[in-house]
Order: sequence, then C-alpha cells, then structure tokens
Amino acid sequence: MHIITFLLIGLFAGWIASQLVDGQGRGAIGNIVIGILGAFVGGFIFETLGVNAYGFWGNVAMSAVGAVTLLVVLGALVRPARKN
Repeated sequence: MHIITFLLIGLFAGWIASQLVDGQGRGAIGNIVIGILGAFVGGFIFETLGVNAYGFWGNVAMSAVGAVTLLVVLGALVRPARKN
C-alpha cells in the first residue's frame, strides 16, 4: 500500500473515532497515530469475526472500528482526575 494512502486512511479513521468517542479531534498527527493503531486493532477484530474490508473506504471503516475500540478501552483504563 502506498504510504500516502496508508496515512490518509489513518487520518480519516482517527478523526472519525475521535469524533465518535469524545466529539473532538486530536490534531492531524494524533488522528493519524490513533488511526494507524486502530488499523491493527480493527484488522484483528475483523479477522476474528471473519469479516473482510475491501477498498479505501472499507479499510477506513475497519480502521475506525479499531480506533473507536482503542479509544474506549484507553478511556476506561486512563481516567482523567476529577475536579472537585
């Protein structure tokens, strides 16, 4: 896969996941990192379920599912300090 395509998929997937989980983006680099890590998580989830992703938008969807999962798990593990 071409590196630009890989980064664009990461950017879209990370932005989608950030919007769905907490309603705000994390900047271009943060979204790319979340999207790329989400691609690994999403690939594992899709492979486990026997689901295939085809084409650019299929890969974005798979990566977004993984990125949302990643953000939800990290959010449950790392909770910000409460303000009193």
